[in-house]
Amino acid sequence: MYELLNQLQAWVHSKFGISIAKQVGLINEALNSSKGLVGQTLGTALTTLLLVFILPVYIFLLLFYKTLILNFLYETFAEKNSAQVADVLQQTKSAIQSYMIGLLIEALIVAALNSTALLILGVKYAILLGLIGALLNMLPYIGGLIAIALPVLMATVTKDGFSTQLGIIIAYIIIQFIDNNFLIPKIVSSKVQINALVSILIVLLGGALWGVAGMFLSIPFVAILKIICDRVDGMKPLGKLLGDEIPTKHKGLVWGRRKAKASLSETIINDTK
Repeated sequence: MYELLNQLQAWVHSKFGISIAKQVGLINEALNSSKGLVGQTLGTALTTLLLVFILPVYIFLLLFYKTLILNFLYETFAEKNSAQVADVLQQTKSAIQSYMIGLLIEALIVAALNSTALLILGVKYAILLGLIGALLNMLPYIGGLIAIALPVLMATVTKDGFSTQLGIIIAYIIIQFIDNNFLIPKIVSSKVQINALVSILIVLLGGALWGVAGMFLSIPFVAILKIICDRVDGMKPLGKLLGDEIPTKHKGLVWGRRKAKASLSETIINDTK
């Protein structure tokens, strides 16, 4: 084995002019990079598992201290605004419940569609990849791209040619079309609609600040913020900016060429009409 390795090093040196010491250095550098990649992968996996186990703890504590938090909110604002505060809290509760239940139903349907498509295409671990894709699909826009990349990578490793990869991409595009145009409008019946630009920006910002947990929680957070903005006079413009209703006309100044001031002759003619 060592003799074969020495012959290989000598052949590389004679063929490409790379010294044996440099070859050893390149191999060590590649091994160190691989270790770093494995460490990052394990770190991401552990973070996701931690999120799965820590979310029930957060939910339990929020429910346990529900009365304390509500009393704090009512006492913070003036008594004359108590009805408005109650309305905001009720709308927030309804929107988040609707969002989470709809998201769960949507994820189950998308997982079934993903798994069926991968099973038909003969991809290994089709059901597991379908479930992972449905979970990643909860991350708006970004998750869908990662969900496609995983089965494509699996097919590249386990199959020859590129027909399976092309089939996966076509199938996932069709599933995404069904999801975006039918499942989300009909099933994810959240009372608050956030536009695509804000969704992408807030998901990226949530991921940068709090990792995977921030990406999952960013949309509900903005939904709550929009509910508050829609009910506070000074913040209504921000609520409209976050929403998905596109105005049909500009409310500000009309841009364009300024009308020239009438000359003296034009003024006299106009006055005599």
